[in-house]
Amino acid sequence: AADDPCSFASPSCCLTRHLYLCCRVDFGAQALRGTAAFTARAEREALRCLVLDTKDVQVFKVTVNGQDAKFVFGEKHSFKGTPLEITLPFELRRGQEAVIEISFESSPKSSALQWFTPEQTSGKKHPFLFSQCQATHCRAILPCQDTPAVKLTYYAEISVPKELVALMSANRDGEMPDPEDSSRKIYRFSQNVPIPCYLIALVVGALESRKIGPRTLVWAEKELVDKSAYEFAETEAMLKIAEDLTGPYVWGQYDLLVLPPSFPYGGMENPCLTFVTPTLLVSVTLIKVIAHEISHSWTGNLVTNKTWEHFWLNEGHTVYLERRIGGRLFGEQFRHFHALGGWRELQNTINTLGDKNPVSNLVPDLSETDPDVAYSSVPYEKGFALLFYLEQLLGGPDVFIGFLKAYIQQFAYKSIVTEDWKKFLYIYFKDKVDVLDKVDWNLWFHAPGMPPVKPTYDMTLANACVALSQRWIKAKESDLGSFSSADLKEMSSHQLIEFVALLLLEPPLPVSHVQRMQQVYDFNAINNSEIRFRWLRLCIRSQWEEAIPLALKMATDQGRMKFTRPLFRDLYNFEKSRDLAVKTFLEHRASMHPTTSMLVGKDLKLNQ
Repeated sequence: AADDPCSFASPSCCLTRHLYLCCRVDFGAQALRGTAAFTARAEREALRCLVLDTKDVQVFKVTVNGQDAKFVFGEKHSFKGTPLEITLPFELRRGQEAVIEISFESSPKSSALQWFTPEQTSGKKHPFLFSQCQATHCRAILPCQDTPAVKLTYYAEISVPKELVALMSANRDGEMPDPEDSSRKIYRFSQNVPIPCYLIALVVGALESRKIGPRTLVWAEKELVDKSAYEFAETEAMLKIAEDLTGPYVWGQYDLLVLPPSFPYGGMENPCLTFVTPTLLVSVTLIKVIAHEISHSWTGNLVTNKTWEHFWLNEGHTVYLERRIGGRLFGEQFRHFHALGGWRELQNTINTLGDKNPVSNLVPDLSETDPDVAYSSVPYEKGFALLFYLEQLLGGPDVFIGFLKAYIQQFAYKSIVTEDWKKFLYIYFKDKVDVLDKVDWNLWFHAPGMPPVKPTYDMTLANACVALSQRWIKAKESDLGSFSSADLKEMSSHQLIEFVALLLLEPPLPVSHVQRMQQVYDFNAINNSEIRFRWLRLCIRSQWEEAIPLALKMATDQGRMKFTRPLFRDLYNFEKSRDLAVKTFLEHRASMHPTTSMLVGKDLKLNQ
């Protein structure tokens, strides 16, 4: 297979196998400064040079086994950054190892880091920093082989102001006063399971913790820590179910960290320390996100996509496991209900992307595409649909989980591509090859738009949502009196989300309908982020002007891209709110996460 199109590194020549990171977090300069020492192994004879990925990173000095090495930066690429070419002071034989130590400093505009002034935190007293390296931003912190094809262990020593706490995607290995500066403290971390460098993560802030299970602490700023501990109480139960489904949890600790509202994702599966958005604290889908991040401890973190073109291997399997955990907790009908919700989410995404868009291929070509720009629900929900379809084809959930367990065992600690997965599927189900040959693999993997086949879904819990949404779609002005708050009496929050989601798949309702909906259901009073987000989109699409300030507020009060991007897109598409949307974005841009700001800028047609 060709090397990763998103990286300049060539793992076929040389592999970085361990990282020893020593750095200082400088809030004044908004920079990380220090040394990254890689233990690298030559993968071919007579190795004289190696290329690392960097992005907006300064390099001061490079040594190899203590000897000075020449280095030069290549040509800068718009989103891949700049290759760093290091010439070794001596030749390495194949299989020989050397320690390559790089003195570096990150830039205040690093796309991997978001720096907060004290005023931007909930405590208002101390600054805060967090990283988000997935997909290709580790190179914006330190020079590295920034491809998921390469896995390494790491040890880190991080110096921070002594009133703050540092945490990483690793097991905590103690702390000590900084011998060079008595106002600072050094925190030590050790990750002994090899990981791709997109899983290297760092957070620094005034964090507190609460123990909620034998291997779980919840970390957050003081203002949120007790609420978080209460909301995440089910974590250990979910870990046990996941171990039962997939095999032993190998990472030791499973901590949770609640980030500031600008965190761009629902969760990030950093090993030993899952990062989550605070929007989960007002969401019924909290369990689903935690189940998802827990599942990544196997699919993604143990078995990893070799390049971002095969991202569905990480996400499709993780959604599959997340829904299996949900099924164990709340029953098989619940699992099917969420599976169907995922299919509708996919329809929604493909409506937005267009059904000829090559980004909607399950295995897209990313040779000139930024993975952040290609990111969508496709690898999650098209990937899940394929696995759910195969489950039904091959004999049901119990048979299919056997395959998944074997797959994880087979490829643990490795990085693989779709072909590896498919070959193993054929080996495992060797007695069902005739069934597998009926699958149109080419359409599933390489065609845009919706999948070629729709799996079967148990409709028990979805029927009420479909019936109510149909009543609203078919209602004439004269029928609006027939709706009342009693319509929702028997419905769960999950069904409420689905009801509004179904309306979003249809042409916009007349504004009279959404006004009546507000009158009888009072959706504006709902704080649940998943319901509120879909409700406000519905209002803006129906061009109800009263919703404009509410939608702008939700788009800027938090920065989870799943909410912020569609809200800004809908506001931009409504000509009454377009100028205000652009103006509001420009006012908030400086305090937004760099990835969110880049993508919303594109959505609002400002970057080109």
